[in-house]
Amino acid sequence: MTITEATSQPTDAERFGRILAVQRAAYRRDGAPSLAARRSDLSRLKAALIARRNAIEEAIDTDFGHRSRHETAMMELGGVVQGIDYLERNLRRFMRPTGRHTAWHMHFGTNRIEYQPLGVVGVISPWNYPVNLSLMPVVTAIAAGNRVMLKPSKFTPATNAVLASTLSEVFPQEQVTMVSGDGSAFSSLPFDHLVFTGSTGVGRAVMKAASENLVPVTLELGGKSPAIVAKGHVRDRTVSDIVFGKLLSGGQTCIAPDYALVHASEIDTFVDSYDRQVKAAYPDGPTSKDYTSIINDKQYAILTDLIEDARNHGARIIEVGHRPGEAAHRPHTLAPTVVLGVTDEMRIAHEEIFGPILPVFPYRDIDDAIDYVNARPRPLALYYFGKDDTDRRKVLDRTTSGNVTVNGTIMHVGQDDLPFGGVGASGMGQYHGIEGFRTLSHPKGILVQGRWNAARLLYAPFDRRTDALLSFFLR
Repeated sequence: MTITEATSQPTDAERFGRILAVQRAAYRRDGAPSLAARRSDLSRLKAALIARRNAIEEAIDTDFGHRSRHETAMMELGGVVQGIDYLERNLRRFMRPTGRHTAWHMHFGTNRIEYQPLGVVGVISPWNYPVNLSLMPVVTAIAAGNRVMLKPSKFTPATNAVLASTLSEVFPQEQVTMVSGDGSAFSSLPFDHLVFTGSTGVGRAVMKAASENLVPVTLELGGKSPAIVAKGHVRDRTVSDIVFGKLLSGGQTCIAPDYALVHASEIDTFVDSYDRQVKAAYPDGPTSKDYTSIINDKQYAILTDLIEDARNHGARIIEVGHRPGEAAHRPHTLAPTVVLGVTDEMRIAHEEIFGPILPVFPYRDIDDAIDYVNARPRPLALYYFGKDDTDRRKVLDRTTSGNVTVNGTIMHVGQDDLPFGGVGASGMGQYHGIEGFRTLSHPKGILVQGRWNAARLLYAPFDRRTDALLSFFLR
């Protein structure tokens, strides 16, 4: 053996594989944790997060350049803490075996489903909500009795350091551990389930790598989530809700309204109201302490390129709010922007916008708006503003999206008893709610056969009685 061989460091694949082996061996040794153990784990994690609130807010602020501590408390810590509370309250019910119907010819037997942990769950999380989107899959996996390996985004190093410290304090490595390194190597591991949150393009690569080991995946992706405003419903309250959803975390939210569909006769009214509501939300303009910067220069360049491409193809670019030009005084900060006159040759019409840019499209009638949505990949979220009438029912019946909020934005993700997930290009599988618990559990069907059942009459040797029974079953 050469000196180089003796001192070489393990590859990411080798390092990840060793951790997975340790966790899998621990699961085989200890089996499924009890209800009390799961609740204790969740409670200890909650307490550790609350104790580190200031450190988490500061770390996320550092990673983004600037991010409102209120947004972090609300969308990061609040989401996880409320999610833990929900799981603790409902875990006994989730874990309880459920009885199932027994076929008549097995009448003296019983059927039930028992929910069993899968084993070791891998989680790959993105940078835009580095605490919430890392820990909600983790706490759901813990509630279901699994062990977890988490690989967060490399773009949030300060937040990752706080998360790693927190998790290592609460859990032994054989139960929950956080790793850094090559995402391809991580997604190629033979997990019992893999949860990925991120872009559609990377999601395809993750799914392809996981398929080599037949690992089931939950993909939480994104897409262009529309906000449809019914004719006559362009009101300040409506537009305020759209401003909230669009500009939360500087627009870097996977379920942010990507674009608005507004009746052609009300476009100018909408833009005027949007400007007023931005001014009301951020009275100090884009350098406000409440207004979040773009995560890094790379993402900032992607957004400015989208704007320039639209401008070069004839779109009208309108910066809104107080003193939008002051955005240039803070690193990678982009002023709230409305884009009108978008056409199909513009990239902004097709690419997901992960920033404070809102294209506004006119429509003639509600069927026109529905057709526009349905001509594109299915979005992660859809927002409809209007009264409870046939137009609303048409939108709900004829469009397909991950989830919907009516007369609001974003807040469906905070409803713990609703599942969260995409459909088609916006993802597959769900977590949150009982659906999340079941996604990360194996529903083991169990038949306890009675002392007598008619099915025994079908055992060999076969005779005329067998033919009579088969004729009855296949009637």
